[in-house]
Amino acid sequence: MLEKLLTEIRSGGTFETGTLAVQLGTTPELVKAMLEHLQRAGHIRSYQACGDACGGCSLKSACKITNPADGVRLWQG
Repeated sequence: MLEKLLTEIRSGGTFETGTLAVQLGTTPELVKAMLEHLQRAGHIRSYQACGDACGGCSLKSACKITNPADGVRLWQG
């Protein structure tokens, strides 16, 4: 399941943990735990993104985040 999650991240685009959980057939909590494990292992890195508006964001066309004001944490492989 970790390999499948890593493949999803490396494929590009953005996904909420709920969306990833559905794609992997698991829970958002398990997805969060797997993401943190992959980060600790050095396979991915995270960064805070979003803010007040999406206007200047380079990910705007690919982003599936519905509420960017929440301060979204993104992962990159």
